[in-house]
Amino acid sequence: MTIEYSCETDIDLGLDCEADALLVAEQILNQEECPYEAQISLILTDDASIREVNQEFRGIDKATDVLSFPMVPFASPADYQILEEDVSFFEPDSGELLLGDIMISAEHVTAQAAAYGHSVRREFCFLVAHSMLHLLGYDHMTEEEAAVMEERQEAALSALGITR
Repeated sequence: MTIEYSCETDIDLGLDCEADALLVAEQILNQEECPYEAQISLILTDDASIREVNQEFRGIDKATDVLSFPMVPFASPADYQILEEDVSFFEPDSGELLLGDIMISAEHVTAQAAAYGHSVRREFCFLVAHSMLHLLGYDHMTEEEAAVMEERQEAALSALGITR
């Protein structure tokens, strides 16, 4: 697992964001039985920057906690069959599966941690888990989909001992 990590904010979460993201990303990939080594890009940013990206790509003019940009158009969540037919989703030099990009707002991490009464680390790791599931084709447009995502997020974080 490779994370191309970039911090584009002066906000210090007091974490080793890259290490925590790697821990959670690997847990999700193991849990979802991903048969490939994978690569993601993770940007830690601020509300102003994530608002701009949210406006540009989703037409929503407001800041959000996390944005996910999947590279693989999974037919169904964590259905890796599409990858057997198309090598374009793999980085040619390393052979890693290019899952996509994650952008997290550090301001939202701290605010939501306070609002939900848990640690900044728990909130950051939750957002990484949530976004990793999006990169693997999960969504939460219906109540059923949301319940599945919530269960998988909590299972991954609980397995790592990252609880509320």
